[in-house]
Amino acid sequence: MKYVEEYRDAELGKKLLERIRHRSRKPARLMEFCGGHTVAIFKHGLRQLLPPNIQMLSGPGCPVCVTAAADLDKAMALGKLPGVIITSFGDMIRVPGSRSSLQKAKAEGADVRIVYSAQDAIGIARDNPAKTVVFIGIGFETTAPTIAASVLQSEKEQIKNYCVLSLHKVCPPIMKAILDLGEVRLDGIVCPGHVSAVIGSRPYQFLADDYHMACAVAGFEFVDILLAIDLLVEQIESGRPEVAVPYRRGVKEGGNPAALKLMDTVFEVGEADWRGIGIVPDSGLKLRQRYESFDAEKRFDIKVSPAQEPKGCICGAVLRGVNTPNDCKLFRRTCTPENPVGPCMVSSEGACATYYEYGSEK
Repeated sequence: MKYVEEYRDAELGKKLLERIRHRSRKPARLMEFCGGHTVAIFKHGLRQLLPPNIQMLSGPGCPVCVTAAADLDKAMALGKLPGVIITSFGDMIRVPGSRSSLQKAKAEGADVRIVYSAQDAIGIARDNPAKTVVFIGIGFETTAPTIAASVLQSEKEQIKNYCVLSLHKVCPPIMKAILDLGEVRLDGIVCPGHVSAVIGSRPYQFLADDYHMACAVAGFEFVDILLAIDLLVEQIESGRPEVAVPYRRGVKEGGNPAALKLMDTVFEVGEADWRGIGIVPDSGLKLRQRYESFDAEKRFDIKVSPAQEPKGCICGAVLRGVNTPNDCKLFRRTCTPENPVGPCMVSSEGACATYYEYGSEK
């Protein structure tokens, strides 16, 4: 299988580990931004195999985890309105908001339906012309193009009972926000592969230029990740940060022009509320005025009480790399995959769920 099995080659992985051990001298703290990378790193035990001077930290790259409680409260408020059907990706319905979850709202009578794509939500809208279907639009630049396409399709087909609660987020601004917070010292970032397939590698250049931060865009096989770490170590040891792209089979410098055009047509950049971080300017995607009839926030007058985080939950600090799940008093006790208190235990790509599944590491 070309382009996959090569990146699962154990012998190549051993050689890369040897090279990393040989060339790595300085202490290095590397953040894997993407939850998919966190899962792959734990699944293959890479943290234990790296030399002790290299520390891997998990970042905020799980779209379910970073959705703010206040935004979930909006979704639940929409679900209580008569004639509204809420459609959402599966993980989202289990994420606690301030006082409830979409799953509990469904149990109490709200019409909440799990879908696998925005296309499924459009289908529900076609089948229920007397109701309004709200799609909870979450995710990073990876999913935003498909949801933009759903808006354009709805406009073309005159499907007027479909709208989107746009909670999309974009990655480079949150990387900047975490670095500006100064809570964690980082020497390098493993940039997200899926997001980079859409936006390209160019948007990360500010990290190297302005923050002297080593960067490498990684794919999701263990050889992909070791290649990225090797290049990060090379940059750190030489003192010459740059944006390396070992994930060439998936990422071009300029990204995917068709996907970028879709996003830019339907969305414009705006502020976004990140769980554990708060409002970050220019880190979200909002529907343009041209498409405001598909904007759930503008179609409905949503009023919610001030948001509250679950008592004792430190998901916010975990998402910022300040703490690990092991630091949380609720982890493995009251907070488990069967009874998640915070979002990082809900998503399969959440740091807490990953620590729970694969065990704690250095």
